This record gives sequence, structure tokens and C-alpha cells, in this order.
Amino acid sequence: MTFYPETWYWLIPGVPERGSFNQHFVRDIGIIYQLIGIAFIYGALFKKNSVDLWLIPTLWLVGHAVFHIWEIFVGICNPEAFIEDFAGVTLPALVAIMLTYLTHKVGKNA
Repeated sequence: MTFYPETWYWLIPGVPERGSFNQHFVRDIGIIYQLIGIAFIYGALFKKNSVDLWLIPTLWLVGHAVFHIWEIFVGICNPEAFIEDFAGVTLPALVAIMLTYLTHKVGKNA
């Protein structure tokens, strides 16, 4: 997304149907995903701070997934968009919730 935004735009199913290509917007989202990845990697390496590092990125991922699901419920996108988006939108949010919750739970019990 960050380095080849137009290639990403045309290769990801469902993306072109959501609106015209906007290089700035695609790169902005790519940067957000990079920062989220860095936070999760850093938290995995330095477990003492993992929940603190993962909480805000998890909230962003969940908000992003909720927004995509809302678009389906209000008719902006068709129901097939959920399947198209699942691996890149909903699954990362679910994994982030699971990692953050389990790490918090283990930390409380340690």
C-alpha cells in the first residue's frame, strides 16, 4: 500500500468498486498498517509493554472492521464485501483482540 499504492489498489478484490484510486489515501492507510505491525512486533519482543503497545492499534483495527461491517448493514456495500474484506480487515481485528486479551490475562495472573 505504501510503496506501490496503485498496484495494491488494482490487485485487491473489491477495492476498485469502493471508489476511485487516491494515492494519498492508500499510502496513509499503508503507513497506519506499518505502524500497527511495528507496535505488535515491538510488543512481542518486549512483553512487559505489549498490552500498552497493542491497545490503541487493536482499537483502530476493531473500529476499521466495525466501519466495514456498518457499510454492509446500511447498504453502501454488498454482503460479499464481508468475505472480500475478511482477511485484510476483520481477521486482523480478531487476532489483535485475542493477542491483547490473552496477554493482558496472562500478565494479570503472573
